[in-house]
Amino acid sequence: MREFYDVVIMGGGPAGSTLGALLAQRSDLRVAIFDKEVFPREHIGESFAHPVVPALQESGALAKVLASPCWVKKFGGVYAWDPGRPSVALFDRVLFERDGVQRWTMHVNRAEFDHILLDHAADVGVEVFQGIAVTAYEPGPHGGLVRLADGTAVRAGYFVDASGRQSSVSAARNKRGWLSHFKNIAIWQHFTGGGQTQNLPADWNVFTADNFSPIGCFAFRDGWCWYIPVPKVIDGRRVLTHSVGIVTNPAVLKEPGRDYTDQRTFLAAVREVPYLKDLITDVVPVADTMLTATNYSRVAEEFGDFDERHLLVGDAAFFVDPLFSSGVAVALTQASAAALLLLKTVDGSLDEADRRQLWRDYNDKWHGTAETFALMIDQWYHAIAKNNPGSVYWNTRGTGADLGIREQTFDALLNTAFQPALLEVMTHNSRKLEDLDAAGPYLSATALAEPAGLTADAVVALAPTTAIRDSVTLLVPGFKATNPPANVQLPPPVLEGLTDYWRNPLTNHASAPSPLRDTVPCRRIYSTDDPHGPTIDADARRDGVDELWELLSGGPLKYGEVAGRLSPAQIRLVKRMCVGGFLQVTPAGAATA
Repeated sequence: MREFYDVVIMGGGPAGSTLGALLAQRSDLRVAIFDKEVFPREHIGESFAHPVVPALQESGALAKVLASPCWVKKFGGVYAWDPGRPSVALFDRVLFERDGVQRWTMHVNRAEFDHILLDHAADVGVEVFQGIAVTAYEPGPHGGLVRLADGTAVRAGYFVDASGRQSSVSAARNKRGWLSHFKNIAIWQHFTGGGQTQNLPADWNVFTADNFSPIGCFAFRDGWCWYIPVPKVIDGRRVLTHSVGIVTNPAVLKEPGRDYTDQRTFLAAVREVPYLKDLITDVVPVADTMLTATNYSRVAEEFGDFDERHLLVGDAAFFVDPLFSSGVAVALTQASAAALLLLKTVDGSLDEADRRQLWRDYNDKWHGTAETFALMIDQWYHAIAKNNPGSVYWNTRGTGADLGIREQTFDALLNTAFQPALLEVMTHNSRKLEDLDAAGPYLSATALAEPAGLTADAVVALAPTTAIRDSVTLLVPGFKATNPPANVQLPPPVLEGLTDYWRNPLTNHASAPSPLRDTVPCRRIYSTDDPHGPTIDADARRDGVDELWELLSGGPLKYGEVAGRLSPAQIRLVKRMCVGGFLQVTPAGAATA
């Protein structure tokens, strides 16, 4: 163990090991990972979203994972969340219908998967220390001191918390607010003898014909159940088990006959759940006890501090409900963003103003992702609650996540669109936003994000302190990590590259390069009163920011007279500038007075 590392990472799970591997391969930084556990170890979260694949490719670990026996190919999900016909979701279904190329990901045995990723980090040059806990980080002017459980300490140029939801080190200095409407307990075990979700006999089951494995998610009175194929080694032999779990409110367990941590009670409950009961008729548990994980969802107050050289990635930063299998995909992509942030901080290519702004972008954009995704999930809960009026579980959700929504959330609401897979499931494949309940939390928040008074007769003008400059930013592409925001129209060459990539990710990875390989140039709108405060970064080609700036620089304008000449991207930019206070709106009556 060295006395000093350029980067110390607390936590060797997928986020920490991916970050370490990226840093080691792209620089000569001295990087260490400390994990309090010794791998392999059990972990929840066995089914992934498909952005995991390009993220693993980027870190160099994909070939090693695919060469292992720890995974099953996954093509989407079956979601039986109301009394009617289940919904099905294929990954990137719109693009698949255009090009005929399936997107896919994995169900995995997390103990093996995580071990492969940590070993890969060590293989490429990260110094990995297992069974050694970090107990504190003490920042200083040129780095900090990382204290270890054995009483020793190492100095670090930068400290990254990738230790998961239960981190006490960052929580001691950084409030991590619970999303109380998502305060759940997960209860699960692995079983042999289960059927395959793709074999459920029904005309809606698009996975049957080609034996494409999906995740199964099934709502019931007290919450919802998952059903995931997981290859495990049982008594020295590799077998296909199924992870069967319940997500519920901890208060439910106190009611008579509903303590699902008791295996008999658990099995009796899941054997009554429509569709799931047909898959688990003859299952046998691999152990006599149930596994549990509590308090799923929380969001840290800040994801990074430039002056303290302290960064959070993965579940240590945020986790929002496990329903759509986003946790590992988001963690890996956030690790890619963190690697880019750290490399650009130390490589001397940016001045201090841009370095500070890049850290703010990392914080604000990932906060926007976390909080808007929470609102989308809450919209989903809101819809299910209407079908379960007698359920305490469903009716204590869907009422609006207690986010303390702030500026960057409104910015994200205005600048992105409803997550496509979620929209597909909630609208039973119509994919139309108007088919959602307007009273639901996401649509209600979106309505609140619309600037007040921005009518055709209103007068708009740049605020006196609003300015613009050239800068760089990093891309946070979407709510499920590497997907672009749904309202961004991709150029044909990019779409063709994605098609080619998914034909064979191992050999065609150059066809769709990661958007987090490097920073991207932008035009940054800011206030001269607060140069390091909130800003808006705009892409000159996509957003039409230069043309809009020239128009607004001419003086006050009646919005209705110019709105018809603006592109949809420019209209979104106008709204973002209004919400951020960079553009002043004078209602028609006030302007006349």
